[in-house]
Amino acid sequence: MENVKNETQTKRELVITRILNAPRELVFKSFTESESLAQWWGPKGSEIKVSKLELRPGGTFLYNMQTPDGHVMWGKFVYREIIAPETIIFISSFADENGNTIRAPFSEMWPMEVMNTLTLTEENGKTTLTLRGGPINATDAENDIFFAMIENMQQGFKGTFDQLEEYLNKIQSK
Repeated sequence: MENVKNETQTKRELVITRILNAPRELVFKSFTESESLAQWWGPKGSEIKVSKLELRPGGTFLYNMQTPDGHVMWGKFVYREIIAPETIIFISSFADENGNTIRAPFSEMWPMEVMNTLTLTEENGKTTLTLRGGPINATDAENDIFFAMIENMQQGFKGTFDQLEEYLNKIQSK
């Protein structure tokens, strides 16, 4: 029988860092307003619809993503801690349209929940975004699958953060 890790988070983690040519307050706002998130969050080419955004500890960001071929997936964040404009700690998971946590549609072994810490620091008008994440309460097999997919996740987040950068450039040039 698999061991379930009941620690807060695994020792290994996904780490993504991106420097954005925008002030920290604007980057934070892009992560915390539904109108902004709908413009850039998710895989390139997907349409995002925000169902709920309750920006508070215990609050939920519930959204769906529709791919160009019409496939719809739901996801959610449950916020643990918010320190404006520098830190957002949240648990991400796949969900149904009612916000119930479900298994990932692409793998029965994908971890049910991933703890994420988003940190924003600013220097000379540029913001360094750092996203750290890893499975919580996951089996050894779920951890193995997650960490085997690190390169794919890094590529996916690169596309998502490319969209964030385009969005920030667009709203700053208005």
